Amino acid sequence: MNLILERTERVRFYTDMRLVFEATGLRASDFDWYISDIETNCGSDEFSGTDRWLPGIELEHFLATRTVQFIWAVFSAFPIGYCRNVEQAPYVDDNPLYWQGVEVSPQLDDALFEIVCWDSSATLLIGLPEEAEKRFMRMYPETRDLRIASQQRNF
Repeated sequence: MNLILERTERVRFYTDMRLVFEATGLRASDFDWYISDIETNCGSDEFSGTDRWLPGIELEHFLATRTVQFIWAVFSAFPIGYCRNVEQAPYVDDNPLYWQGVEVSPQLDDALFEIVCWDSSATLLIGLPEEAEKRFMRMYPETRDLRIASQQRNF
């Protein structure tokens, strides 16, 4: 199941990736990441808007030392050491895939799962491991099945 968190008062702001990792019980350092379609509120070199591969240990350190809101971004998780040429980067801004009312998969082949920051107003979790989904939903009971939520949106 894919999940969406929106319309909650339990977070100071959406797409705080540190809180997303805490809620799922996953550690950024357990994966390597392809991060794309990035817009943040920080202007940091690490997240300058350029799509890139980032070792999980670097992502974890960045999130532990800064408070950043990711306005738009796609975080694609891969096994450590996996790196390949990405011909078409995942994107979120104007991406209709999430809102078709069907179960979607991560946009990159071989990605384990995807965390999507949607216009600083929602967090989408695509293909998370089942235990991580359950932990996230316990932390944020307002979390909904993305298929159902997308059918209720007016696009």
